[in-house]
Amino acid sequence: MSDKITRSDANIALLIDADNASPDHLDQVLLVLGELGTINIRRAYGNWAKPALKGWGSLTGLHSIVPMQQFDIVKGKSATDMRMTIDAMDLLYRGGIDGFGIMSSDSDFLPLAQRIREDGLPVYGFGGAKTPLGFSQACTRFFDVAALAKNEQQANGGAPAETPGRPVDPSLLELLGSAYKASERDEEGYTTLSEIGQRAKAVSSFATRNYGYTRLSDLIRAIPNFEVKTGDDGRLRVKRLR
Repeated sequence: MSDKITRSDANIALLIDADNASPDHLDQVLLVLGELGTINIRRAYGNWAKPALKGWGSLTGLHSIVPMQQFDIVKGKSATDMRMTIDAMDLLYRGGIDGFGIMSSDSDFLPLAQRIREDGLPVYGFGGAKTPLGFSQACTRFFDVAALAKNEQQANGGAPAETPGRPVDPSLLELLGSAYKASERDEEGYTTLSEIGQRAKAVSSFATRNYGYTRLSDLIRAIPNFEVKTGDDGRLRVKRLR
């Protein structure tokens, strides 16, 4: 299983809540979504008269992003999320979209992510570490943009994102442990890597990129609690050691 999926003809719509997303992480978002399909629809929403959105200005032209103007109807309250939600539903009902990318840390998009998934389409969320759990879990996969940027910097500098002996994230170990327990195992206690990945993603917006890896196999190999081997059928198999 991998977060790095071979490019396909999947039609991806990227909707950006410019009021609640930093332009500093746009490159990482485009990189990840570009591996999941072709980003034919790119829109950024906000009140472009605000000085706070100045950083998005040059990027809209550079990355062919359509700036969607939304004036503040009431002082101190943004209507951006409502406009973005309406457009997302229009795209959903129009058809032809294979997946949505939502770049925001706003919990208001939780119902939107849930509604899109009810139609069987994946939702890829991109936000900060403080994004409310409800929204991140509502996404098919949620990516921490700061973690993506950090991992890219480490890769460009030649340093691995994960190092031997690094403490294992307890929540990650719990998630993978639960997925392992729920998986069908052989007499030696091994299960397939693919089943662990499927079960982890069924109950969580788990994404290996948040931990510095593009492949689940590399992530699990870096955790001393698991053993990975190649089975007779050529598939990777996993066993929990402790």
